[in-house]
Amino acid sequence: MPKQLSPLLHTIHSPADLRKVPRAQLHDLADELRAYLLDSVAKTGGHLSSNLGTVELTVALHYVFNTPEDRLVWDVGHQTYPHKILTGRRDRMSTLRQLGGLSGFPQRIESKFDTFGTAHSSTSISAALGMALAAKIQGVERHSVAIIGDGAMTAGMAFEALNNAGVADCNLLVILNDNDMSISPPVGALNRYFAQLLSGRFYAAAKNVGKTVLKSAPPLFELAKRLEEHAKGMVVPATLFEKFGFNYIGPIDGHDLESLIPTLENIKLLKGPQFLHVVTKKGQGYKLAEADPVAYHGPGKFDPSVGLLKPAVPAKPSFTQVFGQWLCDMAAQDQRLVGITPAMREGSGMVEFEQRFPDRYFDVGIAEQHAVTFAAGLACEGLKPVVAIYSTFLQRAYDQLIHDVAIQNLPVVFALDRAGLVGADGATHAGAYDIAYLRCIPNISIACPSDENECRQLLSTAFAQNHAVAVRYPRGAGAGIAVQASLEGLPFGKGVVRRQGRRVAILAFGTLLHAALKAAEVLDTTVVDMRWAKPLDLELLLQVAGSHQAIVTVEEACVMGGAGSAVTEALSAQGLAMPVLQLGLPDLFVEHGDPGKLLQMQGLDAAGLQVSITRRFASLFADSAQNN
Repeated sequence: MPKQLSPLLHTIHSPADLRKVPRAQLHDLADELRAYLLDSVAKTGGHLSSNLGTVELTVALHYVFNTPEDRLVWDVGHQTYPHKILTGRRDRMSTLRQLGGLSGFPQRIESKFDTFGTAHSSTSISAALGMALAAKIQGVERHSVAIIGDGAMTAGMAFEALNNAGVADCNLLVILNDNDMSISPPVGALNRYFAQLLSGRFYAAAKNVGKTVLKSAPPLFELAKRLEEHAKGMVVPATLFEKFGFNYIGPIDGHDLESLIPTLENIKLLKGPQFLHVVTKKGQGYKLAEADPVAYHGPGKFDPSVGLLKPAVPAKPSFTQVFGQWLCDMAAQDQRLVGITPAMREGSGMVEFEQRFPDRYFDVGIAEQHAVTFAAGLACEGLKPVVAIYSTFLQRAYDQLIHDVAIQNLPVVFALDRAGLVGADGATHAGAYDIAYLRCIPNISIACPSDENECRQLLSTAFAQNHAVAVRYPRGAGAGIAVQASLEGLPFGKGVVRRQGRRVAILAFGTLLHAALKAAEVLDTTVVDMRWAKPLDLELLLQVAGSHQAIVTVEEACVMGGAGSAVTEALSAQGLAMPVLQLGLPDLFVEHGDPGKLLQMQGLDAAGLQVSITRRFASLFADSAQNN
């Protein structure tokens, strides 16, 4: 956005500059910031609704607190674009979520103002509490602030932290950013409590009382007294947070700087754990996003004057869509099927399933641990749970996966979306570790479909088993293979040779099969679609090992402990010694960027596979050339 359209904003290079702005001009600054944010995200894509909703809150926080000395910890962090703009990164917003550019989430290596790296929910209170106690131990006077949404507040970890913080005897401020809107509609008893809290005459009265009291910025004692008499006396449920040991303040309008700034200034003077409840609106200031915050949660590039256009029918379905259709079809055939999601209905492709089978659809909120044990309980009673969960989110329920599902050998299907690299969201969302962390657990199998149709078939195979099976598939579309209508599965634990070649056999686990086939056309190697990382098709593996001089394993997952490791272990157990080249994701966190470019950088595109194989087995290909 040109400088002349945001004259105030272009004078802000750090929060120190912000704190020099006269308070009377902060409304204008917030308007400029919102307009700049909208213009910027429309050009790059990214999270929008959540960021539009935190403009005034961000301005107020940096205006009142001495950041970065005072610590701000943003839960999830997908609402921190205003924070990035105000902390010296305005001119880099054009690089947002692109390779080498700004992350879509807070990153400690990106800025000293990003005090804690986030991207998964419900970690902010724990981290801010750690910072607050560190300051106390070190004898440093500073403030620690956690900003958490009402959706993230439904997770058990948030309440574990509240329970600890209430008796920790330190200065911690928890700000509940209550916008009544997580990625999927918020669920659960706590959400109903918030809805009751903000409904009817109570909210209007409480908000007016808060504004009346705080506009005159009364002394500390009078502030506490009047809040107690006029606000807490009207809100019996506020005692929920007081029982944790917090001093509850609110709710106040999160878009009203005349309420926010005096409130925060007074809270700075208070000692001990404080809980401030602010109410915001996702998409604030942009009518289209206000009307449909889900659609504008994470849009691609668009024209703000027009809004999002109705997407064209994709030429090929995504893996998520294939899963969603399979789930509905299998549910229609088998009454035992129940679907579970930890607050990712849209992302996991379960919208139609909820509509068609509402009695068998369970959104448990941001509670991955509960989701897995809940599924185990359903399985104990003869139902067939399907847990739709991102690969990177299942990590959060690892103990439950082992103790509650695997040890009891229960038939739960885990549909692992976002396996492999995910592009713009970066390392925090990449499903790089599922093969490694799952294959070491007894009673769990791992399927790795190579295309859309194989995904549907392997989901059916997984559902037919009497033990836990994870089916991992990537974000986005596949190779464009036609998807069958039937629910017929594939043989359990069996792979298939896709191309017969010489000397070297490439064993592909998942969608990198297609890159392997392209490389194989040049190298004249065999290609095997292994389909299963556990159990391995040992019969096929031994057959291939006996007829080739070297093996290459390919997976869009970490090499250490992955499917390639399983192959080397199996060969060793059979007493076979032969060269094995394991190709996959290296021992580092792959950052955000275009998925195709990221795969290329890791040598996992067709050209990269060809180079790695040729370099590793140069003598074999040299012999082949001489013999020809």
